Amino acid sequence: MKVKCLVIGLALVLLSGCSVTRVAYNNADVFLRWQANSYFDFQGEQSEALDRGLAAFLAWHRARALPKYVPIGEEAAARMLRGVKREDLEWSYDAARDQIREALGAAAGEVAALLDRLSAEQIGHLERRLVEENRKFAKEQVQGSVEQRQERRVKRNVERLEEWFGSLSDAQLERVRRYSARAPLSAELRERDRKRRQAEFVAMLRAREATRRLARWAQDWEAGREPAYVAASRATHAEYVGLLLDLDRTLSAEQREHAARRLQRYAGLFESLSRQ
Repeated sequence: MKVKCLVIGLALVLLSGCSVTRVAYNNADVFLRWQANSYFDFQGEQSEALDRGLAAFLAWHRARALPKYVPIGEEAAARMLRGVKREDLEWSYDAARDQIREALGAAAGEVAALLDRLSAEQIGHLERRLVEENRKFAKEQVQGSVEQRQERRVKRNVERLEEWFGSLSDAQLERVRRYSARAPLSAELRERDRKRRQAEFVAMLRAREATRRLARWAQDWEAGREPAYVAASRATHAEYVGLLLDLDRTLSAEQREHAARRLQRYAGLFESLSRQ
């Protein structure tokens, strides 16, 4: 199981919508077990060890991580209502990265010993699963003309932004299109980096070094990137910050309140879940 996938899976549970998040989070062990078994066919004692690891990680997450999300959500809502500045976006970006790193470290600590006991057949199962994932990634992100790839990026960003702000105006949609045209198309670089990281992970498993190395490796996901990918990532980040700042200046009162209310609902939900 890739540790980052476990944490990303949990994030998807948390952000699945306030109306279903409580049920989803309370059944996260089922979802994460399914995710884990899609990478490895755990059997017998391994399945029991997985269950213990998931239970320990989710207990840690409920007691230690969720309480930290509450003030972040409340502060983000306040900043949204007063109007977003560049430093607000960098604060939220850094806060998210810090929480992801902490969760990755905690998850790695619970599953590393299990991963060091994998059989050659299970590692082969993982490799075949990664081939499938990479094929899907190439189809969705790499293939197609420049125009097709930019249009797919526009669609993804519009869907994400409208979840937070509600329907975008024509002018706001045009600003999203300008972002997509200006930000680098770095899918090929991302694809190469994915495959490099996957190869590192498989090599770690074959060497049975997960207990010693997994946590740091998972937390340092940007280490070892080729310079072109680093430059493209920085340029994309800068363009996206510019997009959000421009959108903020055009938000209606309803759009701003829509985003703030969603952040406040999440903060309240995280607090409630942490007390269960």
